[in-house]
Amino acid sequence: MSPTNPDVLIIGAGAAGISAARACAARGVSCLILEAGAEIGGRAVTRELGGAPFDLGATWLHDAQTNPLTAFAADALDHDTVRERHFWMGERWATPEEIRAHRLAEHAFFDALDAAAEGPDRAVGEVAPTGGFWDATVRHWQGAQIQAREVELLSLHDQIENDLEGPNLLPRRGVGGLLAGLAEGLPMRLNAAVDSLDWSGPGVVARGGFGTIRAGAAIVTVSTGVLASGRIRFTPGLPARHAQAVQDLPMGLLTKFGFRCGQRLGIAPFHGIRALVTEANPRPMSWVMWPFGADHCFGFVGGARAWELSARGPAATEAAARAEFAGIFGEGHLGEAVVSDWGENPRFLGSYSQARPGALTARSVLAEPLGRLCFAGEATHRGLAGTIAGAWLEGERAVAALSLG
Repeated sequence: MSPTNPDVLIIGAGAAGISAARACAARGVSCLILEAGAEIGGRAVTRELGGAPFDLGATWLHDAQTNPLTAFAADALDHDTVRERHFWMGERWATPEEIRAHRLAEHAFFDALDAAAEGPDRAVGEVAPTGGFWDATVRHWQGAQIQAREVELLSLHDQIENDLEGPNLLPRRGVGGLLAGLAEGLPMRLNAAVDSLDWSGPGVVARGGFGTIRAGAAIVTVSTGVLASGRIRFTPGLPARHAQAVQDLPMGLLTKFGFRCGQRLGIAPFHGIRALVTEANPRPMSWVMWPFGADHCFGFVGGARAWELSARGPAATEAAARAEFAGIFGEGHLGEAVVSDWGENPRFLGSYSQARPGALTARSVLAEPLGRLCFAGEATHRGLAGTIAGAWLEGERAVAALSLG
């Protein structure tokens, strides 16, 4: 049974919220998770596609050797998910020599970031190489397709600090399925959106369609997109430093889609497909084929193009993805589709946070406890920002940081 007046109220049932609730239980502290939606997992939700698990959001366990969730995922495949990449050049596949040249351009990109690390924070786009044959392609993948925002909008220092190492593992049951298992038995109310949170007194008071709940303290794990939207009213308002930190950590968008496809099309399982950036195709999508040998492939579209398609609804993203796939393999190969809607979903309003150029300290500021109020999630972690691991670690940190005396 859910406690009526818990020691800690946790807003949001994503990785940070689940982690915080488990940390409370380990400390003998009563807690209650209030989740606005009808299911748990936050931006990690597993669906079914062709009888196989399919993650709509968080997909990989990055930095798997140190990732705190790896220990819970014994069924994760013990290698990098994408075994080999194929490059579509517009009318043909890239040659081995061209792929090697692309890898050299990627190395040059990261070397340029490292060389600028001692200087002032600025946009990644200001220091990343330009002019080379592969440079526009590398900038697109390292910006929109991986970080969910273009390189012109990314903090150089934040990108360096949160550079991820492999291996990147793909749990067979999905990241969402993994989190769902870790949430079993936790005190929680679904469909319980918090409209206001009063932290002016000795405790906190949350109000919404569920009524009124009082608690000793609160951990807020919603996205910076939700915080910036004002969907939760704070009384008193957040201090200027925290409010500015929210604005300095805007949400990027990486829309994921999956399609049934029974034909292998000459591509082996776990192989990835990228495309050359050209004038005709300036913002191409990316693909991963047949994970675990399943009869589906999945892909991503990020940054400005993702926002443009998201505003028109999932059908627009699906149509664009089908057209791009057909441009490579021909018509008629893709079947049933599943498409995420993180950009338009009011519970998230984006995929994950990115620091603006010059805002490296924003994550630390937002993580600073405010007495009996604390924020936690991927946005507050320095080192694993934007990942499920970062969110998990921040849930644990917030419980330890709260003033519960």
